[in-house]
Amino acid sequence: MSNAEAIFLGILQGITEFLPISSSAHLYIIPYFTHQTYQGLKFDVMLHLASSLAIILYFWRDWLKFVKEGFACPKNEGKFLWLIAAATVPAGICGIFFERTAEHLFRNPFWIATNLMIFAFLLLAADLKYSGEKKTLSLTLKDALIIGLFQCLALMPGVSRSGITITAALFLGYNREDSAKISFYLALPVIMGAGLLEGLKLTAADFNLALLFGFVFSLISAILTINFLLSYLQKRNLKIFVYYRILLGIAILTAL
Repeated sequence: MSNAEAIFLGILQGITEFLPISSSAHLYIIPYFTHQTYQGLKFDVMLHLASSLAIILYFWRDWLKFVKEGFACPKNEGKFLWLIAAATVPAGICGIFFERTAEHLFRNPFWIATNLMIFAFLLLAADLKYSGEKKTLSLTLKDALIIGLFQCLALMPGVSRSGITITAALFLGYNREDSAKISFYLALPVIMGAGLLEGLKLTAADFNLALLFGFVFSLISAILTINFLLSYLQKRNLKIFVYYRILLGIAILTAL
């Protein structure tokens, strides 16, 4: 992989990981139609770690508060940390038992395009149902587990982890900006866990300058994307992402 390719894929990952448009779809479809080889495990690990670091850096004040209160008063103000942990459990279990099956069955252009469109309409339905009554810190155990179960669907490429968790939060009555925040908070343990788990398979000899470029540009674009989406959702709905997913799905099917 050239440095330019690494930079491009890093930026692509940073943008698509946090917008509800599916990073897995973009990272698979572009090499597929341009006849490039798969970027490899080590590059995927670096992108996962960059995404995790972006969430930590952007929300560092929140995480500091969650961790401090989580251990000081876990049954009251600090319960949010443990609700995030609980919401991660379903995705962790599904990942262990079903990730390879989902990757094998659904990692092809037809299913990716289908998932992009099906879950775009589900996102649209949630956005149209929007009430915007609940805030982030009103998260309950029931809501956390429901959103966590929805997150399991993201094992299928094209679904979008951020898209499906935002969809679930909207259906449960959270406002758009806070739905995105919940999605970002839930992403950290899942993305970091996947990155660290795969990273254990790597050695120092696996790393090179291209990976560094991919990591840095993915980190920068991820932070900018998080900031953009939260600002965007303060005044706007999610229809633009719905339209994009449908058009992308149609374009993929047309190209087959």
